[in-house]
Amino acid sequence: MTQSEPIRPPLRLLIAAPRGFCAGVDRAIRIVELAIEKHGAPVYVRHEIVHNRFVVDSLKAKGAIFVEEIDQVPAGAPVVFSAHGVPKSVPDAAEDRGLAYLDATCPLVSKVHRQAERHVEAGRHILFIGHRGHPEVIGTFGQVPEGEMTLVETVADAETITPPNADKLSFLTQTTLSVDDTAAVVAALRRRFPNIEGPRSEDICYATSNRQAAVKAIAGECQAMLVIGAPNSSNSLRLVEVAERQGTPARLIQRAHEIDFAWLDGVATLGITAGASAPELLVREVVDRLSERFTVDEQHVETATERMVFKLPRDLEAA
Repeated sequence: MTQSEPIRPPLRLLIAAPRGFCAGVDRAIRIVELAIEKHGAPVYVRHEIVHNRFVVDSLKAKGAIFVEEIDQVPAGAPVVFSAHGVPKSVPDAAEDRGLAYLDATCPLVSKVHRQAERHVEAGRHILFIGHRGHPEVIGTFGQVPEGEMTLVETVADAETITPPNADKLSFLTQTTLSVDDTAAVVAALRRRFPNIEGPRSEDICYATSNRQAAVKAIAGECQAMLVIGAPNSSNSLRLVEVAERQGTPARLIQRAHEIDFAWLDGVATLGITAGASAPELLVREVVDRLSERFTVDEQHVETATERMVFKLPRDLEAA
């Protein structure tokens, strides 16, 4: 008589939708893939194309080489700029060296860049809401002359900042922030500076807003949540924060092997989501890993349908 397999405890999975790749990430990855098809390997990429190690390693295997600065790109080699956007000095440096470059900046980030230029042209000082050191923030600051933009990270900053001209102000935001945190910062700025001008529509991108709303929709039913994403991914970190503000403990993991099953002791319902740079393959990997230990009841909870698609650069459309 063979020994029977141990009984696996039940685990209900609530999988948030939307989750994972957004249109900007899809476009950026495709730009690198098509550049390799068109030019042959290697194609150089300045910084991580998106903040996900699995994606970066997959592109490396196809012939991408990732560098930190333009001066690391050999003469004559094609180079792609990451989805987060770059300061104007970067394409200028590429042109000075005669490098062929492709800009994979998310169109929604590019929109913020254009807004920044318009505000400065109108004589307004910009208060930029974002996280210091994030590539998107660095790229946006690099669109305008030094001194024309001031970083605001928190409500405390908004309450204490002293702009050069309180009557000629505007604000813009990083696209991957917490919707709730940003609303609080904007409210403080509007209270202190009633004449401040802001964007006509929300700068926080549709994908960031939708993923946070999806987490809010399921967090109350979960005893714990896993967010699949990279530790340097702003939008993924915000998803952890959103869950925890709903009272649900949350962990950020990059791959399934990072799951600590001890953390799931006593958990009957587990929420799962993925940041905008995490492919669906990693979600399935996590579900498969959980299925090794539990009898999984997988349920998808969709709170919005995303149909956004961004066009590729013209010279790659026929590649």
